[in-house]
Order: sequence, then C-alpha cells, then structure tokens
Amino acid sequence: MGMTLIEKILANHSNKDVVKPGDITDVYMDVRAARDFGGANVVKNIVDNGLSLEDPSRTFFTFDCNPTGSDQKYAVNQQVCRDFARDNGIKIYDIDAGIGTHLLIHEGLSYSGSTAVTTDSHANILGAVGAFGQGMGDQDIAAAWANGKSWFKVPASVKLNFIGSKPANVTAKDIVLNLLKKFGANTLLGYAVEFHGEAIDKLSLDERITIASMGTEMGAIILLLTPNEEVMRFSELKAGRKLDLVAADADANYDQVIDIDISEFIPRVSRPGAPHDTVDVAEVRKTKIDSAFIGSCTNGRIEDLRAAAVVLDGRQVAPGVVLKIVPSTDQVWNQALEEGLVQVFKNAGALLSNAGCAGCAAGQVGQNGKGEITISTGNRNFPGKQGKGEVYLASPAVVAASAVAGFITTPDDIPEEPMVFMPSGKNTTSASKAEKKEVIDRPKIVEGRVWYIKEDNIDTDMIYHNRYLAITDINEMGQYAFDNLEGYENFAKEAQPGDIVLVQKNFGSGSSRQQAVDCFVPLGVQAVVAESFGAIYERNAINAAFPIMSYDSLEGLDLKHFDKIKVNFETGEISNLTNGKTVQGNPFSEVQLEIYQRGGIFN
Repeated sequence: MGMTLIEKILANHSNKDVVKPGDITDVYMDVRAARDFGGANVVKNIVDNGLSLEDPSRTFFTFDCNPTGSDQKYAVNQQVCRDFARDNGIKIYDIDAGIGTHLLIHEGLSYSGSTAVTTDSHANILGAVGAFGQGMGDQDIAAAWANGKSWFKVPASVKLNFIGSKPANVTAKDIVLNLLKKFGANTLLGYAVEFHGEAIDKLSLDERITIASMGTEMGAIILLLTPNEEVMRFSELKAGRKLDLVAADADANYDQVIDIDISEFIPRVSRPGAPHDTVDVAEVRKTKIDSAFIGSCTNGRIEDLRAAAVVLDGRQVAPGVVLKIVPSTDQVWNQALEEGLVQVFKNAGALLSNAGCAGCAAGQVGQNGKGEITISTGNRNFPGKQGKGEVYLASPAVVAASAVAGFITTPDDIPEEPMVFMPSGKNTTSASKAEKKEVIDRPKIVEGRVWYIKEDNIDTDMIYHNRYLAITDINEMGQYAFDNLEGYENFAKEAQPGDIVLVQKNFGSGSSRQQAVDCFVPLGVQAVVAESFGAIYERNAINAAFPIMSYDSLEGLDLKHFDKIKVNFETGEISNLTNGKTVQGNPFSEVQLEIYQRGGIFN
C-alpha cells in the first residue's frame, strides 16, 4: 500500500520507510522560524533552559505581525529577537520583508516535500507548494530550534477530486469560501487534505496560496496541493537547484475520497463572526460599509493586487469609506510599483502600507473600530480578530468593488454613483439632549497622604504613556498612571483615595493628552501640587476641574514622602500636618476657582 502526500513527507523526514495515520514520529524540520509575535518567548525558553541551536542556518525570525513596531510590546519583542539573532548568527527577515510564510516560499526555503515550523498558525500555507508547514507554540518552537526535530502524530488524509471547470467569475478566495460552506469549520478537523483534479492543476502559485492559507479556518491540519510544472520551476529558481517532486502514491489509502463539482461554485462572502458562514454575495449586497481591506497572507499577492487594480482603475473610493491595501511581501510591493498598480491605488484614494499581516494582527493599518463595518480579504473574521467592528470576508475584486460602491457588491454591479452616508441622528448637538451633570460641593481645602516625587520635567508620557491613548473610559485610565515613570511604576496599585501628589518643576510637559490629567481621578487623587506646570497640562487640569496648585518654594516645610498634608486652594497655604509646618503656595486664580466650583468648563 502506497502513502499519501503527508505520509511521504513525514516518512522522508523521520528516516522511516513508511508511516501511517496515528503513528507518532520525530520529524526533522528543514526550517524553524519565529515571528515578532511570540519570538521573544521562544528566546526566553531557549535562554531559561540553557539550550543551544541545532542549526542556526535553518533558524529564522520574521517580523510580520506588527512590522511598524507601533505597539510598544511588539517593539520590545522585536528588539529582544534582534539581540538574540546577532549573538547566535540567526537571519532576520525584518520589518521591510513581509509575511514570514510567504518569504519561506519566496526565498526557496520551502518547496515540494520540505518541512517547516513557525509560531504562525497559518504555517500550513506551505501546502501551496506541496510542503508540510505547521504553526506551533513558543515551547514547541524553542524545542525545534534546539533539537532540529519535533514530534508529530501522522494525520489521516482526505482526497478532494475536483471535477468540471471553474467559472470565470470564481476566484481562489471563492473556491475556499465554497469549501467552507460545504465542510464548515470542523468536518475536516485534524485531516491532511489533498486537492486533485484538472481545475486544481491549472491554479497559479498565488491562487494556491490563497486556498492553502485557509486550511486552519476549515479545521484541517493542512491543505496540500501537489506542485504543477509552473510552481516547481518557481521553487527551483528560488532554491537555486534542481528539486524532486514529492507526490502521493497512486495506491495511497485515504480516509475519504470526495468528488466536488467546481463548476457549481459561485462568488461568496463570509458574514461577520465566522469564516464558514458564507453566502452568495447577492444575499448581502447593498450592505453599507465603512472600510475595506485588501491584503493578509490569504490575498496579498501580486495577482490579488492586479485584480483590485482592474476594478479601481479610473474610479474613486466612495466618500467616507477607507480602503487599506497591504502587499504580502516587499517583492510584491515592488512589483506593484513597477506595474503601475501603486499609482492606480493612490489615484483611487486608497492607503497603501508596507508589507505585512496588517488586518489579521493587532497593529499596522488593518484594525477596525466598534460599530465599523469592514469588508476584508483576510482569512478570519472572528469577533475582535480584526478589531471591534464587524468583518465580511471576500475576494480582492469584491472588496475593491465594494469600496467604490460604498456597499457590498461585485465588480459587474458597481453603481454609477456610490452610496453615501446619511446622518444617523445619534450624534446631534441639540442642547436639550445633553445630560445634566450633578452639582457637587467641591472642597476648597483637602487633606491627605502625600506622594513627594522630587523630580523636574515629568512629562505626559511618564504620567500616561501613549500606548494607552486608545482608552476613552476614564475609569480604565487610573491603572496606567505613572507606569512609565521610573521608580513609580506601581503607583496605581499603591495609591489610596485621598492621596495628594507633590512634584517639582514643569509637571505635565510634553503632549496635549487629557488622559494625563484624567488618570488621577479614578484613583481618588485629590490634587497635584507642583512648582510649575506645562502650559497645556495646566489648562487641561483647570478646565476639567481637577485641582492643581503651584508653589514657589517648600523651604521650611520639612516634607517627607507619605507625610500628611493640607492644601488650601483659596489661600494657597500648604501645611505639613505631620510636623505642623506651613508654607505659602499660589492660590487658585479667580477663573480657576470658578471653573473648579462649577465642576468643569462644560458646566
């Protein structure tokens, strides 16, 4: 009895003549990679366990989740990986390179019959070139880096025979959305799924990548497409050598063999919440959208960008709609530039980013906000995956057409005039709708434990770092107060209601962020007293009715950290209740006192 494609690959990398479903074997990994997401944890596991690298030349970092480093945690993780790579001779595909799994194909590292592991859950995209790729956790990857091998349970295989001809309006994305409609998210759970048939043989590399990239969403271990001559030529060119084609044996044993008539496939869209909840585009046509995204490991290839450009050429993105386009690799980006696609996108009003994952990862340019409706070429639309809004999944052509129309539609059904946004009535400025704020008798004298911070120039990033600026609920801000001020990172945990903060010169210098004032409110901090304040910070605090007061000198107060003090906003007196000493500060101005007493500038 012969072997299936997955069985052949695993046997070849296990030094075994035959493997069968259910066998557990150590599999040699030709490539072992980690991304900026999870890479730092791989390093930690290596270092903490005193491990060395089996082969640095087969070990790689790929920075693709947040290649802009716009999130501080990603930036730190990237630097941890860079330092480790320099010390251990590891190659990094850095922020300008693109999506790691695509790079493995482009760089000739993954090809027919090869193996690879990475921290990317879509590493099974390598099935597009007939390779075995798997996403694994940080500990698994660290072990593979150290041992060169990883244990694996041989999965059973399913063979899909595609009959008939693919309709002209059906794209590779539509093929996988039709399969998701048929099989759902778990019918093929745990299987290695082979694609066969004349329609499959005709698929380009880019189309194969689109299909293979969504094996995870189908629950499959991997979707495997045996390379055709075109794909083999590409792989050999990138690898720089002759390669052997690895294919299933004619007498291989499959758990299931299923015939599928591809001629019955239609353009489909996944509705928000589940990739497998797919419907005919007609069922959701005219759904108004706020944004559109073309890219991801599923549809960021040059053929995808060409399809989008055909729709966008000579047209404009609908008013109020945002279209974001992110190529999968820098090579694709440059090819789009050479072919004039970049100019088409810019003329249409789209935002074009550097290569990377974008919408599927927290960061870069692809996230959407609460209440936003997005149509995307990504592979997942689980709640929160691409942001807080709702996400429909579709092909690049449908996404581009929808961006022009202002609603979900197909390229052959774009209206002459786009759908525009109409006033919702939710945000009218009628004074009668404004909530009346409760009038509070605000004290002119406060007493409390003092945080005596003997530092000048405490800026707004030290008070409330810019990584938290997306937070709009004042009740959530307190936990981040001073967490970027060295020595006071635990301020929010240790502060008590009634505390008073006393600092030195130029408190609140820097940006205009209101959060640097508001973060003290949920902690119950009664006031901030400083020798001087940044000009914008002073205005922000006064207008918010948050008590701040200045002083010229504290000489004679003999103040110590956590002494109990009293501050009189009206007279300016600052008293150390612990030792009975008092100094004269600068009282509230008439304007400040008035705004303070009425509870803020809006009252």
